[in-house]
Amino acid sequence: MANEKSRNIYAAIRRFFKDYAVVIAAFLIMMVSWGIYYSFGIFFKPILHEFGWTRAMTSGAFSFSWLVAGFVGIFMGGLTDKYGPRLVLSINGLLAGSGYLLMSQINEFWQLYLFYGILIGAGTSTFTSLASTIARLYVERRTMMTGIVTVGIGIGSLFVPPLANQVILTYDWRASFITLGIVTLVVIIISAQFLKRDSAEAGHTVSDTNNAVIQDSVSDVKLFTFKEAIVTKQFWIIFVMFFCLGFSVLTAQVHLVPYATDINISPTTAANILATIGGASIIGRVVLGGVGDRIGNQRAFILGFALMAGPVLGLVFAREIWMLFLIAAVFGIGYGDCVASESPLVATVFGLKSIGLILGVLSLAFTIGGAVGPFIAAYIFDITVSYQAAFILTAVIGAIGLVLTIILSPIRSRSRT
Repeated sequence: MANEKSRNIYAAIRRFFKDYAVVIAAFLIMMVSWGIYYSFGIFFKPILHEFGWTRAMTSGAFSFSWLVAGFVGIFMGGLTDKYGPRLVLSINGLLAGSGYLLMSQINEFWQLYLFYGILIGAGTSTFTSLASTIARLYVERRTMMTGIVTVGIGIGSLFVPPLANQVILTYDWRASFITLGIVTLVVIIISAQFLKRDSAEAGHTVSDTNNAVIQDSVSDVKLFTFKEAIVTKQFWIIFVMFFCLGFSVLTAQVHLVPYATDINISPTTAANILATIGGASIIGRVVLGGVGDRIGNQRAFILGFALMAGPVLGLVFAREIWMLFLIAAVFGIGYGDCVASESPLVATVFGLKSIGLILGVLSLAFTIGGAVGPFIAAYIFDITVSYQAAFILTAVIGAIGLVLTIILSPIRSRSRT
């Protein structure tokens, strides 16, 4: 009896990892790659003070890395469609890990743009490959599974900034980059070996038992190629939506810590405020992601944008620590909701035929917004010595994304391709 019970437990564990090994691996990659990447705000002032560069010059490296990540993400998405995610994510880990290690050695301005802008930017282009892989493998609970995977971003954003800041306080910012580089190399490259291209390769039961669901999900949605998708108005509406999302998210991520310290909040508390965005985004990704499977990804996106635009505007008036924590929490919930809904929304509108490439190009819009937003905010600060105008602009951009999401209409076709 005991042996039979042990065998049943062992079989259940094996079945669980067979079904969800890809989700676990993707979760770890998201946690490390994006959690570390979103910690740039922690290094902002230490680098600024050591070299005497302006805020626009320093944040420009982050903006440049976003552009690189966006363009590289297009190719990574196409390569994932063709060769699968294992090779692509291994390359990502090698590039990003090497970039963080080299960041510990910078002494010149051009090195910041080479190591952080190019190597780390290219290495952090993991989202498209992972999101498109999950969209292929899990259909019935696509938004939920995407939400679970992208919770890795929230977990990483919750824990990495305080840890990176602690290493900076104990040693220095260079030692912190070395630590992050080693973690990136080890975790991403090892985790990438557990990724599979599709349900046949993965051999799990989650998608294999859902063939009817897969057929139903595309029964009235044409399976678009990239060339077919790019000429639709829906493609460009989503493109601008993703731009607005990237602008809002990254402006807050990069400038919340400098803003908090400018109003005499300690660096440690400021790092915890930034971490709150990541922690709260977990609620948005999992709870609201699950809701998105029931109410639809478009409605989930509407809710997410609404939860982001208001808090950003609130930063204009926030002066107390509790206000910043509250704003970070609400913003994080909305941000997590939108990110969990990105690839499912694209899959719903355009199908799975070329989702890697389509999502890669649409994610470029998020990247462009994420590159432009922090730079413009820093430029406005350098001119006005205040973040007020920058936060108002960010709230307006978020409101535009909300309006576009509301007017987005589906593409329907009775024919299957």
